Amino acid sequence: MTRPSGITLEQIQAAFAELREVKLEFALKGWFPGTSGNLSVRVGSFEPDSFTFAVTASGKDKSKNTPEDFLLVDALGKPTEPTQLKPSAETLIHCEIYKATGCGAIFHVHTVYNNIVSEYDGELGYVPIESVELIKAFNIWEENASIQVPVLPNYAEIPKIAELVAGAIKPRIPGILLRNHGIYAWGANAFEAKRHLEAFEFLFEHRYKYLLLTK
Repeated sequence: MTRPSGITLEQIQAAFAELREVKLEFALKGWFPGTSGNLSVRVGSFEPDSFTFAVTASGKDKSKNTPEDFLLVDALGKPTEPTQLKPSAETLIHCEIYKATGCGAIFHVHTVYNNIVSEYDGELGYVPIESVELIKAFNIWEENASIQVPVLPNYAEIPKIAELVAGAIKPRIPGILLRNHGIYAWGANAFEAKRHLEAFEFLFEHRYKYLLLTK
């Protein structure tokens, strides 16, 4: 395997193993319908214009494990070595999130709840969440805290979406939604990104069911 300078085989294997574990766990929740969704973990050191990350390959059944589930890409989303594998179509969005945040992992899933609330609140440009305990998962500890989860338009051209990412990110909110598409959640590492994603999904389900009760 050709490796980027400064990255060891052990680091690559550890990143792939971490993604494999998260992939299967999320697949069991039904968060990857129709091979959708994508996961990535940064590997090695970080500079805003020079970094490497492991990402899920496009078009794979994420409920299964194969030797070709992941590949390494650079800060432009290009494979770091010749390969038949294609990175996820939305890898450019991961690139922009890494550049803007310096995070260590990004997880993107499609669920019924994140699709519905992103569409319902899409004209606002954000999903409002107020006074729900799981906001604390983002290290926001104010009593009766409120947050606004950014919603971006779901353009067909991924580069057009990627151009909007940096401007949409809010420092305290480790996630952005694409309207009627899905959530990108991130963290300093895979554990934190998973915690954030699970919290977002709880909050979206809460908002949906609260609206049903109050409308």
